[in-house]
Amino acid sequence: MEASILLEYGWVLLILILLEGLLSADNALVLAIMAKHLPEEQQKKAINIGLLLAFIFRIGAIFIISFLFHVWQVQAIGAAYLIFIAVKHLTKKHDDSKPKKVRSYRMTVAQIALADIAFAIDSILAAVALVIALPDTPLGDIGGMDGAKFTVIVIGAIAGLIVIRFAAGLFVKLLTTRPSLEKAAMLIVGWVGVKLLMHTLAHPAVHIISHDFVEGIVWKSIFWSVMLLIAVGGWFLSKEPDKMNDAS
Repeated sequence: MEASILLEYGWVLLILILLEGLLSADNALVLAIMAKHLPEEQQKKAINIGLLLAFIFRIGAIFIISFLFHVWQVQAIGAAYLIFIAVKHLTKKHDDSKPKKVRSYRMTVAQIALADIAFAIDSILAAVALVIALPDTPLGDIGGMDGAKFTVIVIGAIAGLIVIRFAAGLFVKLLTTRPSLEKAAMLIVGWVGVKLLMHTLAHPAVHIISHDFVEGIVWKSIFWSVMLLIAVGGWFLSKEPDKMNDAS
């Protein structure tokens, strides 16, 4: 393989690892929020299962990427689920006089699995959009795409999973010390759902929004700017429980 092609692949791989790390942080946030109510032992099990499912769904999504690209309904379902869980959480009324309904361990794992599927679709679509323009190589085809491109996507997916593994536990602790951060976290989840919705609307079979716009610098700048605004705003507006009590 020529040196110029290796350099091009290496550069894209570095960008992809960074991108997958950012996208996986959202996945880790959902894992943390959904597992936070469980006892510590079950919490660890649920997060580990969520990590395993995230790996399975991401690798599986790579092998069926052509299916994901052609069947827009899959993207639509993923977008709808992420937006649904965000809206449900943000509009939920808290009444301290009523006993809280605690989700069972199995129900929590099932919800984590559904969220993992949605994030896997978003992650792999973003990865393929990044590597699709790379030159083909003599490594043959794997999963319906060039072998080198497939390898780059797998490495990026593994990097994202490493982020989930270490970030999920950190987010659980962070959400415990700053519970009001959950609103910002769910806003981020909903915003990722909007991103998937934009991809759905730009699908050739739907074509409500221009595909060039969704893949262009304007929308990407808007998306990441809003993500940063939510994260920074959520952090500065949240307070630790002791400080909240002192303020009251």
